[in-house]
Amino acid sequence: MTRKRRRNRPRPHGPNPEKVAKITQPKWTLPPYEIASTEQLQLLHDKSMQILEEGGIAFYDDEAVRILEQHNVKVVNQIAYFDRAQVMEWLAKAPSQFVWSGRNPAHNVVVGGDNVIFAPVVGPPFVRDLDRGRRDGTLADLQNFIKLSQHSPYLHSLGAEIVVPSDIPIAYRHLETMYALLAFGDKPVMGIYHTGPISADAVKMAQVVHGEEAMRQNHFLHGVVNVSSPRRLDDRMLGLLIEFARHNQIVDVTPFILSGAMGPVSILGTVAQLNAEALAGIVFAQMVNPGTPCIYGSFQAVLDLQSGAPVFGAPESQLAQYLSAQLARMYNLPFRAAGAYASSKIIDAQGAYESVMAMFPSLLVRPNFILHAAGWLEGGLTVGYEKFVLDCELLGMYHRYLQNVSWEDDEWAMEAIINEVPPGGHHLGSSHTMRHYRTAFYRAGLFDYDSAESWEANGSIDSIQRANAKYKQLLRQYEQPQLDPATDDALRDFIERRKLEL
Repeated sequence: MTRKRRRNRPRPHGPNPEKVAKITQPKWTLPPYEIASTEQLQLLHDKSMQILEEGGIAFYDDEAVRILEQHNVKVVNQIAYFDRAQVMEWLAKAPSQFVWSGRNPAHNVVVGGDNVIFAPVVGPPFVRDLDRGRRDGTLADLQNFIKLSQHSPYLHSLGAEIVVPSDIPIAYRHLETMYALLAFGDKPVMGIYHTGPISADAVKMAQVVHGEEAMRQNHFLHGVVNVSSPRRLDDRMLGLLIEFARHNQIVDVTPFILSGAMGPVSILGTVAQLNAEALAGIVFAQMVNPGTPCIYGSFQAVLDLQSGAPVFGAPESQLAQYLSAQLARMYNLPFRAAGAYASSKIIDAQGAYESVMAMFPSLLVRPNFILHAAGWLEGGLTVGYEKFVLDCELLGMYHRYLQNVSWEDDEWAMEAIINEVPPGGHHLGSSHTMRHYRTAFYRAGLFDYDSAESWEANGSIDSIQRANAKYKQLLRQYEQPQLDPATDDALRDFIERRKLEL
C-alpha cells in the first residue's frame, strides 16, 4: 500500500473548515479502538485489492462503463477490474475534510477529521406512535420529523426522507419531500437521491435556494450510494452518484451487506468485500469529478440463518465496523458509522438494547457521520415518534461522552477536597459544587430519577409516555426558520412545472 495516513494534514475542500461556525457539533477526542495490527490491516487491504483485481465490481450503467473505460479501467461484460495502483492514485484525490453547508451558515458542519455528525433515520415507509400505532407515513408526519430534527441540538442535519409521505403520488413525491426539507428547517440536508433524475431535481431545487454559483463552490446535498452487495452498482445508484459528483455534492458510498446473504458469514471476508465495494464507488466518483467530497460508508448487519431476518446490534457487526473504520482512517477518508438500529417493532427492552449495542461502538471508531441516529424501528421499516425523542436523549449523552475528561485546573476541586469538606462530610454545599451544579452532569429529561414511591405517586409514568408528551410539546414549540418569500415562490413554481412534466 503506497498511500500514507495524513491525519495531521487534512486536505480542505471548499470553505476553510476552521472558520465554520460550529454550534453543537462534537469533536471526537477519545483514543481510537483498533483491533487489527498494522500487518493485519495491510492484509485486509491486500485481500480487498485482490477482489477488485480478480473478482471486479459490476457497473450496470452504460454511461458509467464509458467513464471507466475512458480512465483505463478494464471492463468486461459491465464488470470493472481495478488495478491496485490505480485505486490508490484516484483515492488520493478525495478530500479528507470538507464543509457540509446548510441554509443557515451557523449550522454548517465539518465532515472528516475529528468532527462528528448525527443525522436522523432515513427511508421508513411506516410511522408509529403511542396513540395510533403503526401506520403509513404521510407528508404531515415527514414535516413533523423535520421539525423535531430542526429543534434538536443533538442532530446536525435534517437528513432526507425521514418517513415516506405515502399520501403524495409517487411520480412527484420527491419534489414535495425536498421542499419540506428546504422549507421547514435550515440545517444541512441530504436531499432526495433515489435515482439520477430524482437527484437532478434535488440539485435544481437546491440551486433555486442557494444559487448555481454557490452550489458549484459548496456542498449543500449529501447522497447515499448503496452498493447492492455483493459487488454490484446498479443504474439507479450510479445515476445518483454521477449527478451529485458532477455538481460537487457529497457522495456517501455505503455497501449494504447482510452477512450470510450479501456477504460471507465470516467477519474478515465481509469486511474485505465491503472495503472493495466502498473503494470502487469512491474511485469512480473521483473519475467523474476529481475532488468530489466522499464518505466511506459501512452498513453491515448479520442474517439470522434460522429465520432469514436481519439482526441489528449483533456483536459480529461491531467487530466488522471496528475493522472497516480502521481502513477508512488508513485511507484518510471520512467514515460513516452505525446508527441506533433495532429489529424490534416497538420501543421495548429489545429495541433499547439493540439500539445502544448498534450505536455506542460507533463512538469508539472516530466516526464522522452517523445516519439513522434517531427514530429507527423494525429494521428501518418504521420511524417512531417516541423512539425519535428518546434517541435524542441518548445523543445528548453521547455529546457529553465525546467531550472526554477536562483537564482544566478547576476540575481538581482541591480547595473543596482539602479545605471545605472534612473527613466524613459531603460536597453538596461546597463552593465547587455550587459553581457547577447546573452543568456538572448530563440529565436526561425523559428518564426518571425519583424514588419508587415518588414515581408511583406521580402516576407511574414510563419513558414511552413521557416521550409521547415530549414530542407533542416540541412540535407545539417549533418555530419555522424564515425562507425568503421570493425563493419560496420560485420553489413552488419549479415544483408545479415539474409535476406537469412528470
